[in-house]
Amino acid sequence: MKKYVYCIGFVWLGIFSLLCCSCGQDRSGEYYALIGAKTWMYDVMQQHYLYYEDLPAEEELNFFDKPETFLQSVVSDKDQKSGSVFSHIDSVNVSRVMSAYPTFGIEGALIRNANGDYVVHILYVYPDSPAAEVGLKRNDWVVSVDDRALNSTNFVEYFQRPAGSYRYRVATVTDGQPDTTYIDMPAPRIIEQPSVFTCKMITAGSRRAFYVLYNGFEIEDEETLKAAFNEAVAQSPSDIILDLRYNPGGYVSTAQLLGTILAPQNAMGQPWLNMIFNDKTEPQIQTYTFDNSLLQGVSNVTYDHLYIITTNNTASAAEIIINTLRPYLGDKLIQVGTATFGKNVAQSLFTDEAYPQLEFWLTTSYVSNSEGFYDYYTDGLQPDYTATEDLSADLGEFATEADSLMAPVLYHLEHGTFPNTGAGEETRLIRQNQAKIVYDPIAQKPKRSQISPINH
Repeated sequence: MKKYVYCIGFVWLGIFSLLCCSCGQDRSGEYYALIGAKTWMYDVMQQHYLYYEDLPAEEELNFFDKPETFLQSVVSDKDQKSGSVFSHIDSVNVSRVMSAYPTFGIEGALIRNANGDYVVHILYVYPDSPAAEVGLKRNDWVVSVDDRALNSTNFVEYFQRPAGSYRYRVATVTDGQPDTTYIDMPAPRIIEQPSVFTCKMITAGSRRAFYVLYNGFEIEDEETLKAAFNEAVAQSPSDIILDLRYNPGGYVSTAQLLGTILAPQNAMGQPWLNMIFNDKTEPQIQTYTFDNSLLQGVSNVTYDHLYIITTNNTASAAEIIINTLRPYLGDKLIQVGTATFGKNVAQSLFTDEAYPQLEFWLTTSYVSNSEGFYDYYTDGLQPDYTATEDLSADLGEFATEADSLMAPVLYHLEHGTFPNTGAGEETRLIRQNQAKIVYDPIAQKPKRSQISPINH
C-alpha cells in the first residue's frame, strides 16, 4: 500500500498528514479506508487491463472518488463507445432476470412527434407485469400521464422508475382506426424480465421456422433457453430465426451454450472463441470450443438456414454468436437488419475480501472467432440484408409481416431470395424527419460480455 501513499502527489500527502496527525491521533486507517478500493482497482488494472498502457499516472488521479467515478476517470478511450463504458462495477449478485426496482414492466421509447409533443411508444411489455395486466402491448402510444404532458424530465418518473400508480392516456390503432382510452396503472412492483421473451413456430410457403426473440445472455435463464430449443427440436423446423434486435449481451458462458446448440455437428470439439489477453497474461490466447458436454437437457438443432435479426442495439455477447458461428455455417447464416453495435471485448470479474460489496468487471480480452477475426469495433457486424425498425413509426407484432425486420425473413423463407431494396426507403426517411427519437431505452442497456468460468 505504501507505493500509493508516496505516488498520489503532494495534495494527497497533505490530506494524509492531516488525517494521520489530527489531534495527535494516528488516523491512517481512515485514510486507507477512503482510498483502499481504488488503489486495489488500479493495481488490478496495471496487471490485467487489456489497455493497461493507456492508464493515467497515479498522480493524475483522485483516489478519494467513489469506485464508479474513479473507474470512469481511468478507462481507455478504446474501452468505451457511443456513451457506453465497457469496464464496469456491479453491486454483488446483480441480476438482469429480475428488475432492480419496482416497475410497470414497459420498455418504451420517448418520441417527439411532428407537432412537437412528447409521446411514449411501447416496444414491448414484460409478461406478468402491471402493464400486461391492464392490456398494454407493443405499438401502443402513451400520450399523457394524469392528464399531464410528457417530457424528457418526467419520463423517468412516469415510466422507468415509477413512484406510484398513474393514469395513462393511451392511443391505439385497430384495423386502421385510431382510438384513445384511459388506463389506470396498478402499483409498480419487482418483476421478472425473461431473456427468452417469446418463441413460436411460423410458416412461410412450404417452410416452417422456429422463431425466438432473445433479449439477454443470462446464466439464470439458461434452463428456459434450453426448454425453448427443445421445443424447436420436437417440431423439426426447416429453419431457425434468432431475433437479437434488443439483445445487449450478457455472459460469455451462456453464449457458448447457445452457440453449441446452434453449431453444426462437425463443429463439435472445434474452436468456438479465442480470448486474446494483454501481453502480461500467460497464456495470452485462450481458446474455447463448441462443447458437447454443455448439451445436458437439450439437443443440438439441425436446420437449413439460421436467420439472425440485428440492430445497433445488438451488442457484445450477442455479437459473439454471429461472429463465432459464421466460419462454420457460411451462407447458412443470414444476418438481417442493421449493423450491430461493435463491442469486440470481454470483461473478467475481480473481487477482494476487503471490499465484499464490490464486483469489478474489467475489460481483459478481445474476443475473436476461430479464424482470428475480431475487427468489428468501428463498423459492427454488417448484415447480409439491410432492414430497419423505425421506433417512431408503427411497430408490427413480432414475427409477422407487419414487423419491418421480420418481413424480409419471411419473404426469403418463401422465395429463397430477398425482396428488392429501396421501395419504402423514401417514405421511412420522411417519417424519421417528422419525428425524433429522444430516448431509446434499449440503447441505454449495459453492453456485456462477462467472463464467468466456462468450459475449455
